[in-house]
Amino acid sequence: MKLSIVLSTQPARFQAATFKGDLETNLRHIADLGYDGVELAVRDPRLVNCHELDRLTRSYHLSVPAIGTGQAWGEEGLSFTDPAVEIRHAAIERVKSHINLATHFGAVVIIGLIRGIVKPGVDSAQAMAWLIEALQCCCEAAQTAGVCLALEPINRYETSLINTVAEGMALIGQVGADNFGLLLDTFHMNIEEPNIEASVRSCGRRILHFHVADSNRWYPGAGHLDFKSILGTLNAVGYRGWVSGEFLPQPDAETAAQKSITYLRQVTGATL
Repeated sequence: MKLSIVLSTQPARFQAATFKGDLETNLRHIADLGYDGVELAVRDPRLVNCHELDRLTRSYHLSVPAIGTGQAWGEEGLSFTDPAVEIRHAAIERVKSHINLATHFGAVVIIGLIRGIVKPGVDSAQAMAWLIEALQCCCEAAQTAGVCLALEPINRYETSLINTVAEGMALIGQVGADNFGLLLDTFHMNIEEPNIEASVRSCGRRILHFHVADSNRWYPGAGHLDFKSILGTLNAVGYRGWVSGEFLPQPDAETAAQKSITYLRQVTGATL
């Protein structure tokens, strides 16, 4: 397992994007702290200088394991389940543009809150049908590019669509794409899963990416989650991907990132 941490490439209201602000300064801090990679939260790839981003990540010897898409929902309201067809279409096209960026970096594309919610006046079955249709369209485009999509089960307080790992696994069957899997997040799992380790075991090879934050959404070690057990289970199911920190920048981003990497190395016997 390799360690990365979330960095927003553009201004965003989302609080749990651990690093925001000057791109190069943040990349330097992340590299200096000993991280192997950086997960990029990107609202709109058209506003990102891909070649400059590639130059900077290479210069600091950082891989890019995943591209986050959720800011398109948070900042612009784009989603796969909006009643307006033009907004649903725009959300699909936005994810397709993330696929192009992910191809360059060899990254997974994360489907977080861009999936949307069940909006007032919309039947939940209709919302699910729109979600499945959009995911099938995006997975087809990603398959051609050799990219995987990872949907994140998110707690009930943030969305009414796909809150649990079991719901995520059922959705995988409905979408029916080999390049579609799940991103598991310990913060959301602590709210929704009766047993985090059992839920990890239920996914097996469908885990494509993994987020860590403690029970209070602070850095690992600041709450009550048993990360030794959780990450041990993740290793036992054969996961060899990235463990990525997505937590609040408390008390500040650099302190949180430092405490996270120190703690995770400690509880795993420095095997991360």
